[in-house]
Amino acid sequence: MSTTSPQSQPTQKQQEETQPMLRRSYKDAIGLLNSLQSNFATIQAVRQSGKTRNEMLIPEMVEWTRRIGYEPSDFNKLNVIHVTGTKGKGSTCAFVQSILSQYRTPPVGVASSRSNSASNLSSAGSGPASGLESAAKITKIGLYTSPHLKSVRERVMINGKPISEELFAKYFFEVWDRLTASNSDTNVFPNMGEGVKPAYFRYVTLLSFHAFMKEGVDTAIYEVGVGGEYDSTNIMQKPTACGITTLGIDHTVMLGNTLEEIAWNKSGIFKEGAQCFSVEQPEEAMKVIEERALEKKASRFTIVRNRSEVNELKLGLNGEFQYQNASMAVALCEAHLSKLGFEIDHDNLSTEFVAGLEQAKWPGRCQILPDPKKQDELTWFIDGAHTKESIANGSKWFTTATNREHKRVLLFNQQTRDIQPLIAELYKKIEAADLKFDHVIFTTNVTWASGNYSADLVSLNTSEAQVSSLEVQTKMAGYWNELDKKSRKHIFHDIETSVNFVRTLEGPLDVFVCGSLHLVGGFLVVLDGKQTV
Repeated sequence: MSTTSPQSQPTQKQQEETQPMLRRSYKDAIGLLNSLQSNFATIQAVRQSGKTRNEMLIPEMVEWTRRIGYEPSDFNKLNVIHVTGTKGKGSTCAFVQSILSQYRTPPVGVASSRSNSASNLSSAGSGPASGLESAAKITKIGLYTSPHLKSVRERVMINGKPISEELFAKYFFEVWDRLTASNSDTNVFPNMGEGVKPAYFRYVTLLSFHAFMKEGVDTAIYEVGVGGEYDSTNIMQKPTACGITTLGIDHTVMLGNTLEEIAWNKSGIFKEGAQCFSVEQPEEAMKVIEERALEKKASRFTIVRNRSEVNELKLGLNGEFQYQNASMAVALCEAHLSKLGFEIDHDNLSTEFVAGLEQAKWPGRCQILPDPKKQDELTWFIDGAHTKESIANGSKWFTTATNREHKRVLLFNQQTRDIQPLIAELYKKIEAADLKFDHVIFTTNVTWASGNYSADLVSLNTSEAQVSSLEVQTKMAGYWNELDKKSRKHIFHDIETSVNFVRTLEGPLDVFVCGSLHLVGGFLVVLDGKQTV
């Protein structure tokens, strides 16, 4: 057996120079990123403080941006479409991305997909008015959304695909190094002392700015994380268009307890010179939004109502409620394309718009998947609904999509919100459709039976004690039992065990998976069967 003397062993510096990716791999990046999550105790402290506004959040985000080498004005070249709302904002972004991809100029030698898809459609507005002959161009479309389902790379997409693990790691560590090598004046920014890094969401937002700039993105769609006024995405100075989807009561600790307060926060994304839109909202919310549009000097404010041409299409995303999101996407895309110099017929939907709406995809939202191991006997109906309103919409979709001749199973979790109203709403919609669940399963968001999370799904913002003791799941089972004595209730500690149990049941089965995007993400990982920790 050969041996190596101490003198001949490479130094740490030599190891880093010869094997940098061993130290700076995608897995390394995910480990560091997860360390930036707010833990459960921190979140509880914020909730108990009662603070709904923090005027330092945007100045701090601008300062973080400066430290990685940019000014907010640099991002004007991204031509940002900015979208917020309580529900529907992710789906709206998916529709926008799909529509704009029909207008994208492909690389030299690559045929445009729109020429094939559009030729088979019979919608008004084709020809020069569609924008195909315009001198304006879109070459790379960036899409920034949250949360992710299976991989954090889903948050930073270019031309419809998550950036690669290699690019994610490259840009992650470039941002990390720039932050490490710079500092802030702690007299001005007391929370940004030496060695401090921005929190998880802020860091990924910075990474998206950097990646999109480096990759030459010339149209970017940004979904707000929470709220709008103080959200880390809200340092954009000249978005082409801004939109607000349906509002509801959610994230009250940060946004306020009333629709008026929430509307004020969401409409904080409006900018001077940008076309701004909102779907129809309750009167008290709409009044605030209209006032904010004037305050922010929007070039134009429009209330978006469902378009008749959109209502006639078979959208790529399931659910009746998606027609409202699709109409919002049309309005945003028309404003954006016009701003870029495309010739758009605002009275008719072009073949490109039709193709984009019909081809849109958004995993985990009203999605139907056959089980890979029991395709003929087991079908999964998946929706990441996690508010009372979205639970109502998702449940209604399931009642219309399920086969009434099949047995039905519910797989549910919601770890952080008030669960009783969600369960009551879900049961009400199922009962109203004269349906029932034969089995009801409550699980945690832990991915694997080993007790591990998938690496990209590690969560520090929930109580480990609550998860281990199944405290929340036991409460949910109790709430459901008060409403429904007949179904069989089950509590499992992880998603993998839940899925394996469902596969033992006699079919044919329709299984409704809902309550949390974190549950849905873990479920999709388990369905793939690729265990990574």
